[in-house]
Amino acid sequence: MTKNRDGREATMAAPHDGRGKWMALLAALLGWMFDGFEIGMFPLVGQNALKDVLGDGIASQPGLVTEWFGVILSVFLIGAATGGVIFGWLGDRIGRVRAMALSIFTYAIFTGLCGFASEAWHIAVLRFIASLGMGGEWALGVALVTELWPDRSRAFLAGLIGAAANVGMLLVGLLSLQLVKFLEVTGRIMLDAGLSQDTVDMMLRNEGWRLLMMGGAIPALLTVFIIYFVPESRKWQAERDKGATSHFVTSDLWGVLLGACAAALVIAIWSPVFVQAMRWMMGAGKGEFTMPAVVNVGRWGGTAVGLIVSLLGFISPVSRYLRRAEAAGDLQPGDRRKYVGRMLLGACLAGVALLGTWGSLQWAPKWATALAGDGAHFAKEYTQIASACGAIVGTILAALIGGWIGRRITYALLCVGSFVSLIYLYQANDAFGAKMLASVFVAGGWTAAFYGWFPLYLPELFPTSIRATSQGFAYNFGRVLSALGSVHTATLTAYFARGIATDRIELDAFPRAGAALAAIYIIGVFIVWLGPETKGRPLPQ
Repeated sequence: MTKNRDGREATMAAPHDGRGKWMALLAALLGWMFDGFEIGMFPLVGQNALKDVLGDGIASQPGLVTEWFGVILSVFLIGAATGGVIFGWLGDRIGRVRAMALSIFTYAIFTGLCGFASEAWHIAVLRFIASLGMGGEWALGVALVTELWPDRSRAFLAGLIGAAANVGMLLVGLLSLQLVKFLEVTGRIMLDAGLSQDTVDMMLRNEGWRLLMMGGAIPALLTVFIIYFVPESRKWQAERDKGATSHFVTSDLWGVLLGACAAALVIAIWSPVFVQAMRWMMGAGKGEFTMPAVVNVGRWGGTAVGLIVSLLGFISPVSRYLRRAEAAGDLQPGDRRKYVGRMLLGACLAGVALLGTWGSLQWAPKWATALAGDGAHFAKEYTQIASACGAIVGTILAALIGGWIGRRITYALLCVGSFVSLIYLYQANDAFGAKMLASVFVAGGWTAAFYGWFPLYLPELFPTSIRATSQGFAYNFGRVLSALGSVHTATLTAYFARGIATDRIELDAFPRAGAALAAIYIIGVFIVWLGPETKGRPLPQ
C-alpha cells in the first residue's frame, strides 16, 4: 500500500487473479453480444414495426416508412453518443462495474418496452433511452477488460470485443427465422397462458416484431452476474484512491444534455415531423409539397450550428476535468490540449466507420426485401445473417492485423476494403440470391472490421483516469455524425429517385445512394495518419 496526497492508503494497481479477469471478460462479452443483438434488431424488424404503427398514413405518403426508418436510426445513434459520454463519465467516477451493470439494465428494459409501442414516435423515444445504455456499455466494457488483462493480450481481446457484438447481430437473424416459422405455435402458447385473442393477434402481426423487441429485455438478468461476480479494475481503484476522480463534477453533465438536444434538433429539422409541420403551416394539405428554398438553407445552417454545439457539449465533461487536473498538478502542462485533440481525432475516425455502416450497410436487409419481392422468404434475415458472419470474421482479423502491422496502416486498409466492397454490393447486384449474400458477407466483414480495431486503438490514446469517458466520447460522437448521414440516406435516395417509378425506388435509387455514401471511407484513408502510432506501447496509466 502507498499513501495518496490526502494521507489515505491507496490501492496498488496489481493484476487480478485469473478467475477475476475471466469473469470480467465473460460479462463484457455477454454485454457486447446483447448490445449487438439490440443494435441489429431494429434494422431487421423496423419496416414491419413502422408499417404496423403508421397504419393508414402510409397510403397517402409512400415514403413515410423510409423517412421514419432513417429518423429512428438517427435518434438511436444520438442516444448512443449521449450514453457513451454519460455512462463513461460514471465509469470514471464511480467505477467500471457498477456503471456497466446500469448501462446494460437500461438498454435491455427500454428495448423490451418497444414491443408495446403504438406510434412511430413511441419507438423513437424508447430507442433513444435504450441507446443511452448501449453507448455506455461499449466504453465501460472496453475500459474494464483492457485494464484487467496484460498488454500482450490487447489485440486478441479487441477482436473478441468486436466479434461478440456481431454474434449478437447474428442471433437476431437466427431468432427472427425461428420466430416467424413458429408463430402459430407461439400464438397457441400465449392463448393457453390466458392472453386474449386480440392481444395475441397484436403480438403476432407483421411477423411478430413485438415479440422480438420484448425479447430484448432478457439481458437485464446479466446485471445480477456483473454486480456479484465481476471485480472492479484495480487501475481505476488506484486512480480513485489518489484522488483523481475528485476532479469530476456532476454539473458538467449539463453540457452533455445541451449537446444531445442540439444533435436531436439537427435530426428533427430533417425528419418527417418537420416536413409535416411545414406542410401544415403553409396549408399544403396532402398534395404535392416542395420545401421552400429559404427553409432548406436554414436547415443546413441549423445543422452546422447544431453539430458545433453538440460537439462542445459532449466534450465538455472531459475538457473541464482536464482543466481541473492540470490546475491541481495531476497532469503535465499541455496534456489537456493533447487529449482533447485525440478525442476529436477518435470521433472523426469513428464517424467515418459508423457513417459507412449506418448510412449504407445497415439498410441492406431492407433492400434485400425489395430485391426478393414475393419470390423469396426471409430475405432480410438471411441478409442480416450473412452480414453478421462476415463481421465476426472481419473484426477478429482486423484486431490481429492491427497488432501485427500497426494501427494506422490497418485502419487505412479497412477504409479501402470497405469502399470497394460496398460499391460492388450495391452496383453489381440486381437480384436477391447467392451472389448478393456473398457480397453482403464480404461487405459486412470489411465494414464491421473497424469494431475490432477501435477497442484496440482507442484505449491506447488515454490514461486510466479519463479512459472510459474519453473513448466513450470518441467512439460515440462518431454516431452523431453518422446519425446525420443516416437521415440523408433517405434524402439521397429521393435525389436518385427522380424520374423513377415509385415501385422501383428501393430497387433502382437506393443502391445508388448506398454506393454514394461509401465514399466517406476515402476520407478515413487520410485522417488516420494524424494520430499517433501506438503499436508496441504499454497502456497509458
